[in-house]
Amino acid sequence: MISNEQKVLEQELKVNEFKLNSLLEITNAISLNESTYNITRIFEFILHEQLGLDKFLLFNKEEDWECLLKVGFRGRTKDVNVDRELGRFKEITVIESSPSKLLREFDVIVPVINDGEPLAYLLVGSLGLQKMKVSNTLYNMSFIQTLVNIVVVAIENKRLAKQKVIQERIRKELEVAVEMQKLLFPEDLPSDKKMDISAKYLPRHEVGGDYYDFIRLPDDEYILCIGDVSGKGIGAAMLMANFQATLRTMLNFQKFGLAKLFVELNEKVVQNARGEKFITFFLAHYDSKTRTLSYINAGHNSPILTNGRKAKTLDKGTIGLGMLDELPFLEVGTEILPPNTTLVLYTDGVVELENEEDKQFGLENITKLVHMFYPLKMEDLNNLVFSKLDEWRGKLDYVDDTAIFSCRFF
Repeated sequence: MISNEQKVLEQELKVNEFKLNSLLEITNAISLNESTYNITRIFEFILHEQLGLDKFLLFNKEEDWECLLKVGFRGRTKDVNVDRELGRFKEITVIESSPSKLLREFDVIVPVINDGEPLAYLLVGSLGLQKMKVSNTLYNMSFIQTLVNIVVVAIENKRLAKQKVIQERIRKELEVAVEMQKLLFPEDLPSDKKMDISAKYLPRHEVGGDYYDFIRLPDDEYILCIGDVSGKGIGAAMLMANFQATLRTMLNFQKFGLAKLFVELNEKVVQNARGEKFITFFLAHYDSKTRTLSYINAGHNSPILTNGRKAKTLDKGTIGLGMLDELPFLEVGTEILPPNTTLVLYTDGVVELENEEDKQFGLENITKLVHMFYPLKMEDLNNLVFSKLDEWRGKLDYVDDTAIFSCRFF
């Protein structure tokens, strides 16, 4: 005849065997890299089929709280403010009474806390607590809490692993974008008897949205241009790289007048940016034989032109490319350049740079600098402008990409 002690021992062995099997089942699923869905389904099976729990909710926190499991509960979980309803529970708690409509539906709360921060909450109901001893309930819930911990940590690790993959992909995309952006800038800017051209660029982040270019055409003609795409980062760099490739293709394979060129460019930006970004852009065509500079300014910061007598800004043109499906107006500007004329193109990082008094550097300051020091070598002029910008900002950082593209026509 089996004694009571033997019955108790056998029951304990069965319970321990069940617990061990449950742990193995969960850990095997994790080691096999099962999906979050499969892991939570195994956990649901253990609670519902093996432990006989008919009512429970599992809330898990990633960026926001999400209900991973819902069994036997008919209410809306999307309306539950988890922080407000459950945030005060730091340990397994039996709910005997509560003003909360949600908590009145359940008997026990099992929290998962890490470094003082809640990762998950399991709410268990239909235990018939009036027939059970609280100590036994808490004992059983301790094992359930262990299972919840394992499941939640596994889900968190999968999320972190996914984040790592995403971050690695972003890093590689960033590397590609950085290399792409390097290709946006010409390496062979001339400094000869006809012209002296120099540029200086300071990106605010690894990848910026500024672009300038110098393109040689047949018959001693040249293209000078500068642009800035709205927004920053990889998307901006990709759009600008595509824009540069489009521009160079058009100039190499078709003979465009400036007006038609800008109409075509606007169509391409609308198509590629899909209304999410636009490009401010200035392009000038210089014929060195006639010393004629024709240009269009599409919403960009007005370049400064001076030969020492009087400085002027080049602002004839249209709106930014990609702002509207069709350009509402379009005007081509023309200048005849006397010998020793200086043209300075720049992006808004120059004029919008603020000092410690929240005052912008402004068009007036850059115009005065260019007009005063226009005879300098263009590299020296660019360095001078940046030194003045450094003085202006003081201890503040540059808040935008900053580019200067200076051209002297002898």
